Amino acid sequence: MSRHQSFASSLRWWRRHRGLSQLDLAGRTEISQRHLSFMELGRASPSRDMVMRLAAALDVPLRQHNALLISAGFAPVWRQTDLAAPELSEVSNALDYMLAQQEPFPAVAVDRHWNLLRSNSGAVRLVEFLVGPLPPDTPINMADALVAPDVLRPHLVNWADVVRYFVRSVEADAAADGTPETAALHERLLAYDGVREAFNAAPAEFAMTPVLPVHFRKGNTSLRLFTTIATLGTPQDITLQELRVECFFPMDEETANVLRGWAAEKQSTPLKQNVTASSQS
Repeated sequence: MSRHQSFASSLRWWRRHRGLSQLDLAGRTEISQRHLSFMELGRASPSRDMVMRLAAALDVPLRQHNALLISAGFAPVWRQTDLAAPELSEVSNALDYMLAQQEPFPAVAVDRHWNLLRSNSGAVRLVEFLVGPLPPDTPINMADALVAPDVLRPHLVNWADVVRYFVRSVEADAAADGTPETAALHERLLAYDGVREAFNAAPAEFAMTPVLPVHFRKGNTSLRLFTTIATLGTPQDITLQELRVECFFPMDEETANVLRGWAAEKQSTPLKQNVTASSQS
């Protein structure tokens, strides 16, 4: 495929993926519909500035923004930096601060495909309680751990409710970023035993609470948690745009007391620290 054809097909794909007509996109970028049509047909070559304007109007993620520039014959402008690199030290420190502030409750940092990057001790204690200690530097994908039949599922009372919501969020991610990697993650999760059936199951009664709880039970211990997910507001690096911090909060005082009690009993080492934010599932 020639360079012009590659850019043209990518531009058409993103416009249709975002549900925009040529007239809509032309209006957003303040160009004529005719000029846009010529670019989509490969009859006109975009300038670097035009590619940047189109990518911004289409809300193309930074990783795919680079790919669009390359397809048009320009060098990428957005870099992908290791989370442990000196130039990201302030962000890294802020991330450590957020994880520490969540103690004694669990918190994790993950990449776009839910590969674990960092965790606090609260998350370690929860994992050790549910599945036992893990060897140092064990690669962990939070999506697989949640959806697979043999990791967290045996201890997750409302697994079908949680997985139904979570897999739909991955589906939304796949639609937003348009990458084969996220689409592959979505398909992999759907292939796990019982996932498709979970989409047809009636929600459990307690799923009608204001937020969906993640309800773990092991032995006589019951833990009901809800989560929040934070992202950086103005990222200009691929690693940072794809970074997510998920914090777990107790849904009731019983859960809070258990988590506080664990923290008082022992100290734990974070599951993973200072690993690259560019790992892929």
